[in-house]
Amino acid sequence: MKLYNTLTRTVEPLKPIKKDQVSIYVCGATVQGSPHIGHMRTAVVFDLLRRWLTVKNYQVTLIRNVTDIDDKILHTAGHENRPWWAVAAHYEREFTNAYSNLGVLPPTAEPRATGHIPQMIELISELMANGHAYAIDGDVYFDVDTFSQYGALSNQKVKELLTSADSKERNKKSPYDFALWKSTMPGDTPSWQTPWGSGRPGWHIECSAMARFYLGKAFDIHGGGLDLAFPHHENEIAQSQAAGDDFAQVWMHSAWVTAAGEKMSKSLGNSMQVANLLNQVSGLELRYYLASAHYRSMLEFSPAALSEAATGFSRISSFIKRAAVLVGNTESGEMPAEFSTAMDDDLNLPIALSVLHETVRVGNTAITNKSKSELAELLGQVLAMTRALGICPLDAPWDGSSTGSEKQVIDSLVQDLLTQREVARNNKDFKSADLIRDQLKNAGLLIEDTEQGARWSIE
Repeated sequence: MKLYNTLTRTVEPLKPIKKDQVSIYVCGATVQGSPHIGHMRTAVVFDLLRRWLTVKNYQVTLIRNVTDIDDKILHTAGHENRPWWAVAAHYEREFTNAYSNLGVLPPTAEPRATGHIPQMIELISELMANGHAYAIDGDVYFDVDTFSQYGALSNQKVKELLTSADSKERNKKSPYDFALWKSTMPGDTPSWQTPWGSGRPGWHIECSAMARFYLGKAFDIHGGGLDLAFPHHENEIAQSQAAGDDFAQVWMHSAWVTAAGEKMSKSLGNSMQVANLLNQVSGLELRYYLASAHYRSMLEFSPAALSEAATGFSRISSFIKRAAVLVGNTESGEMPAEFSTAMDDDLNLPIALSVLHETVRVGNTAITNKSKSELAELLGQVLAMTRALGICPLDAPWDGSSTGSEKQVIDSLVQDLLTQREVARNNKDFKSADLIRDQLKNAGLLIEDTEQGARWSIE
């Protein structure tokens, strides 16, 4: 398998540190507001990576953090007039629901920043001891001039960088130095006691400390959105390697979701909240849309593009359901070699999806020709591909419920109505039969008449 490494700017073979194991750290949400599809694209991309590595028989450890203390969270807390921790907990739940609705598997661990303050203090202490950090009036800064490789990830030169507005006020040695620890005044919340006084962590040290704690001083892949490459990931590399860690071997970044050419973000006011979009399409269709472009390409959002993706996926879903009824099997088969080759090539989803759609096209022809043996093989291939992508409509959470119990109750009620409908049709009472069909349709159910009888699905 080959992946694009942002640090080296090349597509290179994946060479895990430990045989048959892959360790991944993904920067998760700063829980200061509701999740939009820009956040979810990153989540879906690394869920796809994890699923594909699992298909290839790797044991995957994926850590996705929650930044639950940050300047933005404190700002939101003031604006919403409630405690910072209540703000963080509220929006963390929204993110958890969004991940679940889009079929993103839970990470191996999902650590919160506030639960790892001791690890951050330890790492900062190491940087101060070896001369890479310094304290001024309770603040602690990383000394960028002591790390010669700074800027390598984002391909920038230090002296050409813009400086923050408060650089002079903070009495830093250099305007390019960044905060590892921020002092607070007595009574300020939140704050933790440290050798340098009361305060709270800087954003960047949080991820370095958590990545080290869960994955060790060297791990395979660090991921996140493209907007994090600088300064967040650049600063992570600097502070971790300055402390003696090898840190991440491969850096992966998913590109933005854009609207009218601009990065989708809360600050631009053009964010598309997941909860709103799920009123227009299903979570399965939204996941398919976010996976439809190469992860390193910008994805331009529009209602038309979302609708087109939903229509495209319906062809796949309809084939699977029809074919499963005809051949009576829902087991995965052999995956087409062209699909595997595409996925191995830096997760080339556009090519992989074209293989999937072509297999569906041939499968529909097999349905028309009533070639059950060929259909069974093609269905097995489609099931293998959709399961690798997490978009198989027969599997949880897309099958109607996580446990299936709710679906069994619905099925029992619907089957009774379908039996009444069939009796009415046999008696040529088409008015009553149509009335039952319309009642089910108004309830959000689609009824399809097949040679094996009527079957239902959620529209």
